[in-house]
Amino acid sequence: MKRPLININMSRNISLKEAFKMAGKTLVSNKLRSSLTMLGIIIGNASVITLVGLGRGAQTLAKNQLSNLGANVLFIVPGNNDTRRRGISFPKTLVLEDSIAIEKEVPSVSKVAPQISANEIVQSNSKSLNISIAGITPDFLKVRSFEVDKGRFISESDVKSARSYVVIGPDLKDDFFKDKSVIGEKIRIKDHNYEIIGLLKPKGAVFGSNQDKNAYIPLTTMVNRISGKDPTYGVSLSFISVEAINKNKTSAAKFQITNLLRQRHNIVRDDDFAVRSQEDALNIVTNITSGLTFLLAGIGAVSLFVGGIGIMNIMLVSVSERTEEIGLRKAIGAKQSDILIQFLFEALILSTIGGLVGTASGLTGVFILGVITPLPASVGLTTTISTMFISGSIGLIFGVLPAKRASQLDPIVALRSL
Repeated sequence: MKRPLININMSRNISLKEAFKMAGKTLVSNKLRSSLTMLGIIIGNASVITLVGLGRGAQTLAKNQLSNLGANVLFIVPGNNDTRRRGISFPKTLVLEDSIAIEKEVPSVSKVAPQISANEIVQSNSKSLNISIAGITPDFLKVRSFEVDKGRFISESDVKSARSYVVIGPDLKDDFFKDKSVIGEKIRIKDHNYEIIGLLKPKGAVFGSNQDKNAYIPLTTMVNRISGKDPTYGVSLSFISVEAINKNKTSAAKFQITNLLRQRHNIVRDDDFAVRSQEDALNIVTNITSGLTFLLAGIGAVSLFVGGIGIMNIMLVSVSERTEEIGLRKAIGAKQSDILIQFLFEALILSTIGGLVGTASGLTGVFILGVITPLPASVGLTTTISTMFISGSIGLIFGVLPAKRASQLDPIVALRSL
């Protein structure tokens, strides 16, 4: 068996610089073992950073989608929280008259946009698609912050006359007409033809629903040809979008709308509607995505912890294999502190290098996620530095036991194996 090479300087107290050099030489002489030991830390660091970036990307995406709904907007939907939690179909408790009353009687509201939505088969030439059709009024454009790219939007006269006009999103235009001009073209919705009078600018998706693939027709046309009018309830709405005068009036508008609808619906106990602001939705989304981010970070932290255990395991094996070296060093004057420091340095070097490589891998993974997915994945400087610090600390912590065991070896017992 090849004897370990012991430097004569080991008979005196070694400096931290010398201990660091010795630890580095020992790790380099066992490249494969050192690499495999670092692998756990590399995977752990990369997992934490990538998963945190994924969680933050989901949070940012949700916030961006909510901002697309429009500024200072309130959404009034039929049914209460209990019906939505149980997945029950929304009752027909929100009607067109409610929308008219809100516009007339709520002073903190500037515009009101009632809407009826339904999924229908849309055809053009030989192609057909099942898409969302929305019956709307002209105020929809302002309240929901949409913009017209070509042509025009639905007008008041279109609504009064229940004309067969339609405005489509850019993705729907690409599906049916490619590079062709769409103004004046016809599409068939259910059993009727509609003339395209306008093309909207890209708006994006909201909670998985692509707004750029929707079609918009006059509200009265929607009632006459698609949704119908209930003899009991009248014109039932899918929801009402309301724009407050300004951001400071949003809370007042919500309070006033709630009181007005409770009076109109003769409500004594539970509401049969819900009023939600953009801020309410943002708070819900933030809480959900923050929890998701912490969950993903916890999963990554488990990988980092396993990497620390790997360092401890390999170093305990290293202590057993280097018993002779430790015995010789102690026999020629090395103190317990010298042995302890060298082994701690070995653990620290492994965890530090593994942390740097893992961090670089994680940042690369976050960048790739941002390129190939719609998630704007990102990781803050604080998260990156914290992860590197934790990985270094884990190496130091898990290296204490092997280092302490090495420093406490009896030189007489160790030298018996020579």
